[in-house]
Amino acid sequence: MQTILGANGQIATELARTLHQHHTGDLRLVSRNPRKVNDDDTLMAANLLDAAQTAQAVKGSRVVYFTAGLPPDSTLWEEQFPVMLKNALQACRAARASFAYFDNTYMYPQNSQIQTEETRFAPVGRKGWVRAAMASMVLEEMARGDIPVLIARAPEFYGPGKTQSFTNALIIDRLKAGKRPLVPVRDDTRRTLMWTPDASRGLATLGNTPDAYGQTWHLPCCDDRPTYKTFVTMASRIFGRTPSYSVIGKWPLIFAGIFSKKVREIRELLPRYEQDNLFDSMKFKRRFPAFSVTTYEEGLELIKKEWRDK
Repeated sequence: MQTILGANGQIATELARTLHQHHTGDLRLVSRNPRKVNDDDTLMAANLLDAAQTAQAVKGSRVVYFTAGLPPDSTLWEEQFPVMLKNALQACRAARASFAYFDNTYMYPQNSQIQTEETRFAPVGRKGWVRAAMASMVLEEMARGDIPVLIARAPEFYGPGKTQSFTNALIIDRLKAGKRPLVPVRDDTRRTLMWTPDASRGLATLGNTPDAYGQTWHLPCCDDRPTYKTFVTMASRIFGRTPSYSVIGKWPLIFAGIFSKKVREIRELLPRYEQDNLFDSMKFKRRFPAFSVTTYEEGLELIKKEWRDK
């Protein structure tokens, strides 16, 4: 039995599909209101804030994936994320299950240095501190050695379906709606964006590779690292739109935060858009050389096909 905790998001949905196709037919999906991805999925409703419910959800599992998400609310993150993770780790320890933790890069310095698995934590903002504390909790569990543990880390996403990211919301979704794309802060800094199905396939690969445990991994990304100017031009061409866009400067976004809680919640991420964001995934690519990484052209073409097929 392999179990996904936090099973309704885009990453978890793609993960369930990949696990079923390539690794196991015995799959349990856990969330407050889980939905089947594959016809023979086992569903279990559970609140990860409840230790007993989490223990029951994990019971009998061989591998457990933590892909739980929360809305971008700092207070919610501080109050709930550490509790959910603590409950999940305790449940895995009791069940003797391997634990694969899906992580982001909020704890890294928001500068132009190349990010590797060895990059030190230097969080900016409340959500960054929460993610740093959570990653440290997982590293402590890894060092304890009671159960196999791994961390799989991803940068900002772009992708199909209900992918949630700045890039999807400000560029891809607006192009689909026939609106002018919006670029945050600058259009000339290089970005590493991750195709969401690649993140899920990479996580499934790691979770089913015994020697991947006891380590942190950067999930595999295309190394082209385009600027937003290049990305918008490419997307506009593929989607048949006029290649024009507007840049939203840092200070207008900061000012808008005075009036909008939603904008305030993303202000701590703005430094990463002022300079290059370079995420290195060579460790994964050397260990899994047969893994096929989706190029930006290929990803955008797949999104176009998804729109056309609906």
